[in-house]
Amino acid sequence: MKLNDLKPAPGSKKSRRRVGRGLGSGRGKTAGRGQKGQKSRSGFSQGAGWEGGKSRLIMRLPKRGFNKLKEEYQVVNLGRLSEVFEDGADINVTTLKAAGLVGSAKRPVKLLGDGDLTLKNLTINVDAYSKSAAQAVQAAGGTVIGADAPQAEAKPKKAKAKAAEAKSVEAKNDAPAAQPEVELEAKVEAEGQAPAADSADDAQAEGED
Repeated sequence: MKLNDLKPAPGSKKSRRRVGRGLGSGRGKTAGRGQKGQKSRSGFSQGAGWEGGKSRLIMRLPKRGFNKLKEEYQVVNLGRLSEVFEDGADINVTTLKAAGLVGSAKRPVKLLGDGDLTLKNLTINVDAYSKSAAQAVQAAGGTVIGADAPQAEAKPKKAKAKAAEAKSVEAKNDAPAAQPEVELEAKVEAEGQAPAADSADDAQAEGED
């Protein structure tokens, strides 16, 4: 057997249909496209769902519900941690990937409270966690750090700012208000003394004359 003796299996290769080669071929003149219409033109391409230019069925049907894409977490249960790690371990996405508990270190991880946790003093840093899982880890003397930890640290700063604003408002309210009556009396006395002085000057000028 040589390379030039190799041939495809009988019936596996079929010659293409040659159209437009005369009336006697049966595929001449219009080449099987018919007389007129969009399908007889060159460049015609009918995609899926095409209905001759009218509104497609998928566009006419009502759409219901929400199609929001949710972030998919890699789930790790507390029971699996006891099988791989030891007391006082520092657990994060990298160590979980090395232990084979998650498939990728680039995707977010969520800790769930299924199973019994026999380890103590764990430090777990994941993207999300359930309330039961966090309580179980804290009961065993460990800590859980999630994606919302920075927000929890920023709350006291806002509280301090609000407290400072409240103190400034109280200081303004407690400040002694101006006494308009005293000021008004002082103004009237000043105006009353000025005309008297002017009249005394006029009288002295008349006496000199």
